[in-house]
Amino acid sequence: MKKVGIVMGSTSDLPTVEKAIGILKEYGVPFEVRVLSAHRCPQEAKEFAESARESGFSVLIAAAGMAAHLAGALAANTTLPVIGIPCRSSGSDGTDALLSTVMMPSGIPVATVAIDGAKNAAILAVEIMSVYEEELAKKLAETREAGRQAVLSADREIRERYK
Repeated sequence: MKKVGIVMGSTSDLPTVEKAIGILKEYGVPFEVRVLSAHRCPQEAKEFAESARESGFSVLIAAAGMAAHLAGALAANTTLPVIGIPCRSSGSDGTDALLSTVMMPSGIPVATVAIDGAKNAAILAVEIMSVYEEELAKKLAETREAGRQAVLSADREIRERYK
């Protein structure tokens, strides 16, 4: 199985990124975590993206706040799918990062999840990988069914309580 690259702009994004790491572990997806800034070490970020396919990655997840150029910088240098996580920062509610991540020029897409939406970023990465990894597709279906059953159980309890 190929791996997922998780890149954060700084260690301040780690609490958000750890949620994605947890999901990938649950699904048994191999991953590598890096700290590479689009602004402070642009050459290293570019080299990482350019070599990602040959290094065994299938999807890249990029987490950054504020200007949040990391996802776009990676996407500009690879043809692998890039999923951007706009992160809330101390100076803003994350809207700036959301807009920076989602507003990409035509031909350089970045799939963007909600502000601090690391869990969905990891699930989206797993979904992308499940196109070729049948075992992941099965695990995703099982997780969806478990969620469905939990909601239906809650529905039965509420209906019974408020008869």
